[in-house]
Amino acid sequence: MKKLLLLVVLITCKNHISAQVIFGDAVGSAADKTSVLMEFSTAGNRGLILPYVTDKTAITTAGSIIFDASTASAAKAKYYNGTAWIDLSVQPANATSYLTIQPTARENTNSKVIIGSNTSSADGILVLESSSKAMVLPIATSYQNIINPAPGTMVLLSNGPLKTLAVYNGEQWSFWSY
Repeated sequence: MKKLLLLVVLITCKNHISAQVIFGDAVGSAADKTSVLMEFSTAGNRGLILPYVTDKTAITTAGSIIFDASTASAAKAKYYNGTAWIDLSVQPANATSYLTIQPTARENTNSKVIIGSNTSSADGILVLESSSKAMVLPIATSYQNIINPAPGTMVLLSNGPLKTLAVYNGEQWSFWSY
């Protein structure tokens, strides 16, 4: 009877429950959680690895961020703004050896994880669907503290008031300060 009552309460309240996803610990890095949909632990020096894509022609969703390995010997991290792909790596890297360790099976093109909504028309492996919340990237004090980064690693470097987006292409880091 208790299980049935709990199930009825959960079903009744499901539209009023909202959650935030924190990877790595229960605290995260954002001091103010009101506008955060997904964030990462400040413990450890880790980054977010972008999905390796060998054919980006079907990606048409603005806001998509990938590690473009369509030419493995000239791979780059890229962002799609809805019209064109914007290069985040500055210079290309040879990711051929990294592609050999990727699984050979292809994912189900209809599969995706959606955070922030029950449904989404956006195509992607991980879709953050919110008009008022954002993802907070993993934060590190130095890119040099990230041991053996994989191509496509992204991290926000925080050194006092200076914040820098660092993107690793497999051979070198690119930096975008704001």
